[in-house]
Amino acid sequence: MARTLRTPLLAALAALVTVAAATLTLTGPALAAGATAAFTKTSDWGTGWEGRYTITNGGSSTIAGWQVAFTLPAGTTLGSYWDATVTSVGQRHTFTNRSWNGTLAPGASASFGFLVTGSGLPTACTLNGAPCGGGAPPTTAPPTTAPPTTAPPTTAPPTNPPNTGLPKHALIGYLHTSFANGAGYLRMADVPADWDVINLAFGEPTSVTSGDIRFQLCPVTECPTVETEAQFTAAIRAKQQQGKKVLLSIGGQNGQVQLTTTAARDTFVRSVSAIIDRYGLDGLDIDFEGHSLYLNTGDTDFRNPTTPVVVNLISAIRTLKQRYGAGFVLTMAPETFFVQLGYQFYGSGPWGGQDPRAGSYLPVIHALRDILTVLHVQDYNSGPIVGLDGQYHTMGSADFHIAMTDMLLAGFPVAGNTNAVFPALREDQVAFGAPSSTSAGNGYLAPAGVQQAVTCLVRGQNCGGYTPRSGTNAHFRGLMTWSINWDRYYSWEFRLNHGPFLKALP
Repeated sequence: MARTLRTPLLAALAALVTVAAATLTLTGPALAAGATAAFTKTSDWGTGWEGRYTITNGGSSTIAGWQVAFTLPAGTTLGSYWDATVTSVGQRHTFTNRSWNGTLAPGASASFGFLVTGSGLPTACTLNGAPCGGGAPPTTAPPTTAPPTTAPPTTAPPTNPPNTGLPKHALIGYLHTSFANGAGYLRMADVPADWDVINLAFGEPTSVTSGDIRFQLCPVTECPTVETEAQFTAAIRAKQQQGKKVLLSIGGQNGQVQLTTTAARDTFVRSVSAIIDRYGLDGLDIDFEGHSLYLNTGDTDFRNPTTPVVVNLISAIRTLKQRYGAGFVLTMAPETFFVQLGYQFYGSGPWGGQDPRAGSYLPVIHALRDILTVLHVQDYNSGPIVGLDGQYHTMGSADFHIAMTDMLLAGFPVAGNTNAVFPALREDQVAFGAPSSTSAGNGYLAPAGVQQAVTCLVRGQNCGGYTPRSGTNAHFRGLMTWSINWDRYYSWEFRLNHGPFLKALP
């Protein structure tokens, strides 16, 4: 989100290339006695299901890494997966820990998930060669190295939305909390009740690579009407008692965050936790822009990222989720450059030369999809982006919102590679962002156009020239805007139009 109006990111890059998928294979060390891997079927839609294995260290010494292998019966096919790498030989699949979830202290646990087509369940499960329920290794351990699996399905089957505490269709906005930005300061207590999620803008680092995030209320010299910290905290409690969610948003246009080292990752976790605890916040919004995320040369598979700024961010958010538990709300607000542009270009490409930031949010979204509450891409300050219809779409139109959001609801091959498909998110995990006014960002669209886009996505009606590949999406989460302050400045056009509209949707 911009503090001041800025020019759009340029989406024109080098020629379209195809990225070859890469699968990392590691050999896991022996486990301490008492380590187990428990299977849970987390969802079932008849023609397939979603599963999860949870690895728990029940021993007395630290586990340095793990591998879980199991067999699926004939007619049951492994699809996409997360929080592990995988190799397969026939129906035998071996999942290996990622860099951030392999080390387990005594009593600690980690998990990975996957999608399956078919009704069969895993059999012959082993954890680093031993039975997943604990005990001695089998006489013959299954193989642990193999060529990469075949491509996942183009779209992931839907799962039942979890209870997030949000309304079915939510109004989400950013509140200028640490600065005024020309729109004027607005006290937390004066934020209207229509806003279901309030993102506090912004937590920012002490330096780009420190990972040390700081947050403070707007200085009185800039915001003469700023409340005291005690009043601010009390107002947050009042919002939460009304069922609202108040999140710390990290980044923005000026807050570049690059977690280049594990030390920066750990500092990020400590400093963010301190802010969440201080104000009793409900969770975190990741609004990394500019050069916060990028992909190193050779990092070409969104399912298996290797770039430290990406891997460390995933690890940090996982740690925060584990600390705060099921009620932790996680949202993200990337720009189209970092998400939908990945349909054409991913990182610097297999031969270099492309912008290394292209599509760089995709590995973060994919790795965290099981704990992601809402992804609301900024459909503004954007250059033209190619949609699933092969056509360029330009911001400031209903067509742009429909095409960009449809990509997330339908899934798409990354950099045109049909062996590297970004699976669809659940409907309830997807919203889109629109500027609240002409002063808030490039790409403003009047309320009628925004509502046309939502009506198309939810009901399949009034879609204009674009036919959504995702069909109808009854659980589409809602709308995000930058910002609540700018909306007030323009007599609450966004809130008064879209709040009742969203609430009226089935």
